[in-house]
Amino acid sequence: MAARISPTERQKRLGSELRKMRIAADVSAETAAGLLGVDRSKVSNIEQGIRAISEERLRTLACNCDCADEAYLEALVDMARPRSRSWWDRYRGSLPAALLDIAELEAHAPRMRSAHSVHIPGILQTSDHAIAVFRVVVPQLPEHEVALRLAYRVERQQVLGGADPAAYIGVVHEAALRMQFGGRKVARAQLEHLLVLSERENITLRVIPFEAGAFPGAGQTVNYAEGPVPQLDTVQIDSTHGPEFLYGDAQLAKYRAHLDWMEDIALSPEKSRDFIHAVARDL
Repeated sequence: MAARISPTERQKRLGSELRKMRIAADVSAETAAGLLGVDRSKVSNIEQGIRAISEERLRTLACNCDCADEAYLEALVDMARPRSRSWWDRYRGSLPAALLDIAELEAHAPRMRSAHSVHIPGILQTSDHAIAVFRVVVPQLPEHEVALRLAYRVERQQVLGGADPAAYIGVVHEAALRMQFGGRKVARAQLEHLLVLSERENITLRVIPFEAGAFPGAGQTVNYAEGPVPQLDTVQIDSTHGPEFLYGDAQLAKYRAHLDWMEDIALSPEKSRDFIHAVARDL
């Protein structure tokens, strides 16, 4: 198969998992190349996500690396299968690739958890709120770019609807609820939208009031996407230069603890809805 010019985050993740499997089994790249019937450079390219790997070769590698976890192996095989064109591919070449990687990550996550201190989660934003956020980007985006990002964000939100929606648990700080992006009217409509979404069976919203005090990672946006097996969980965090994706064992454990702490100090879903109602009435 031809080399990829720009592998997606999912393709790079598969390569990373194969490298981790090989190293854990103390199998050299040269040995792996012999097993797969390719030269050593292709093994390196596979592990970087630059080249695809067939199901047969993946199973051969896993067998020789003594991978006994069938659920994990089947999840890797699923990642390796050729994929059909998805809705986010329409934006490829128009939006940063890392933004499209978020949509692909969410599309394959059976459950997501997030924590937001200043912003309403993007996947729960109204169009007017999202536009207000996009217009304060530095450097400023031209209007056609704002419209493009809005269209993409609206399509992203479909993962929470449909016949088989992903489960979502969002922890939102009071500060985010009181931010008036777009002014009072837009902010009130956004809070009312949250209340409607919070009634869905697959969506759980929890609010951390000011009086709850400190918590780890205050101020950082965290999105935790669970994979088909725990080894394939992924953390996505926002930064000024774009999304970052983390999946080291220690990193996953750290952010799980981070989210557990925040959920522990947050109001219950019922009290959270009452709290959002009260903030909306103040606007």
